[in-house]
Amino acid sequence: MKNCSLNDFMEEIKPWLDRDHIRQAGVDEQGRVILHFLDGTKNVYLVDDCNRAQIGKVLDDLRRQGIKVQD
Repeated sequence: MKNCSLNDFMEEIKPWLDRDHIRQAGVDEQGRVILHFLDGTKNVYLVDDCNRAQIGKVLDDLRRQGIKVQD
């Protein structure tokens, strides 16, 4: 698991979004963002400078980009 700010999180996933490598995204019961990649890896992020509504907006953006988002 990686602790990061929302800006750092967005910068880290930006290259993966361009290459369309993310298979699925979601948030677990602890509020951590979980990304599942097409190659079978999973990254877990604790975005520690925002609330759940802001994370929801990020997930909505991922959904608009064609990434499956687990509700």
